[in-house]
Amino acid sequence: MDNFDLPTSEELPPDHRSGFVAVIGKPNVGKSTLMNAYLGHKIAIVSEKPQTTRHRIRGILTRPDAQIIFVDTPGIHQPRHKLGEFMVETATKSIPDADVVLFLVDVSEMPTAEDEQIAQLVEEHGQAPVILVLNKADLLPPEKVQPHCDAYFELVKHDEWMMISATRGDNRDKLLDMVVARLPQGPRYYPSDQLTDQNMRFIVAELIREQVLRFVHQEVPHSVAVVVEEWKQRREDLTYLGATVYVEKDSQKGIIIGQEGGMLKRIGRAAREEIEPMVGSRVYLDLWVKVRKKWRKDEDELRRLGYALPR
Repeated sequence: MDNFDLPTSEELPPDHRSGFVAVIGKPNVGKSTLMNAYLGHKIAIVSEKPQTTRHRIRGILTRPDAQIIFVDTPGIHQPRHKLGEFMVETATKSIPDADVVLFLVDVSEMPTAEDEQIAQLVEEHGQAPVILVLNKADLLPPEKVQPHCDAYFELVKHDEWMMISATRGDNRDKLLDMVVARLPQGPRYYPSDQLTDQNMRFIVAELIREQVLRFVHQEVPHSVAVVVEEWKQRREDLTYLGATVYVEKDSQKGIIIGQEGGMLKRIGRAAREEIEPMVGSRVYLDLWVKVRKKWRKDEDELRRLGYALPR
């Protein structure tokens, strides 16, 4: 994105608020769905499969009175490999840096051991106000409202709470006003038209991985990484993209390619439909599939694929 001059303090209201909002929770509680809903754009990919988000992704919402920088984080879970460790550490590090912590839970279920683990991390590392967000209210039977809410209220110390449905929209605006009220007064950190700090190659790679998650099942999706290798403007109305889908086993490569290349073509078509509106032209998408054995357990491989673990 081009650099724009940030607004001067004279152009902002005197009580303008700004800050970083860490969106944390266990896998599949709706963190990315909530952030995308606020931004009105798909900045973080979503799927029904847990552990979809792997990086810390900033989504920037600018209003006349505030700039809210949402920090979408990987779901905190018990890691089983180096990639899992990277994801949990990435999420945990967002807690002490936040001006507000949104602790998202699935209120349609009772708290789990993972919820308890996150509550402990918030207590250990957090200094900012905590808003307990009881998501998936649309799935909560009336007779379970009180016991489920009481269980979450006891789970974590929180300054405020809100029951919402990130997908249906229930109380989303009220939650946003609650967040803004808790932010400190301050300037804008990003131009008003910027939606994320992620570059386009990262977003395109994630959109391709989202379609793998959509079409491929069992253990394969969690073994997938995507890297955009080439990006060329062939014509004003045509962009060439070359990307590699990495897997851990030859059998996984076969599944993603499919019979006579059918699955890979299906993934490519669906990904292209998501990518073209963002790129602003037609896209020719070349996809390759390569095997990197046990890459999720190898720190050097993780770094090559963009998962830079702290040394």
